[in-house]
Amino acid sequence: MIAVVAALAWRDGKLLIARRPDGRHMGGKWEFPGGKLEKGETPEEALRRELMEELGVDAAIGRIAAAIPYSYPEKDVLLLFYDARLLGDPKPIDEAALAWVRPEDLPRCDLAPVDALMARRLTIQT
Repeated sequence: MIAVVAALAWRDGKLLIARRPDGRHMGGKWEFPGGKLEKGETPEEALRRELMEELGVDAAIGRIAAAIPYSYPEKDVLLLFYDARLLGDPKPIDEAALAWVRPEDLPRCDLAPVDALMARRLTIQT
């Protein structure tokens, strides 16, 4: 099972989502920004690194909001969602696009499957 981290970054009542570049796994789908843990990293360290690499922004990583296991045909993942406060303005460095979306609008986005599961949880909570 592959451990992956993702940020639930809020600004003005909206969450940040990123569109995966075409040609990658789940290319064109929207997701909460983040990525895989590297050997020896804590989830919080991995998420800060991924946000810097993908969005060019540092972040204060808060509590874990959810841990969702998911089986794709080609791999099993455990996606760890963390509350995160971005320390600056994100830019799509390693992403195709970024968007700030109200939780109730997330179901209308073309989200990757495990991100859609998290979006449903967020919609129920708000």
